[in-house]
Amino acid sequence: MSDTPPDRLSSNPKSPFYDAALLERGVGVRFKGVDKNNVDEYCVSEGWVRLTVGTTLDRKGNPMTIKLQGTVEPYFRDLV
Repeated sequence: MSDTPPDRLSSNPKSPFYDAALLERGVGVRFKGVDKNNVDEYCVSEGWVRLTVGTTLDRKGNPMTIKLQGTVEPYFRDLV
């Protein structure tokens, strides 16, 4: 495996950007200089993150999310 996280990653198994091996390794996301632990999906090249909002669920039982724009810096937790 490489030492750089992918450009886009999702924690939702239904997403085409889901990768269980990378999630097991531990990927952290720094958004606008602040470490976030509730990131559902991110994209570095487009500059956005999708964060879960509390414990609320939508009609299909998925967690409610909000998409925010800004600087995204993913990293592997085992290298820090």
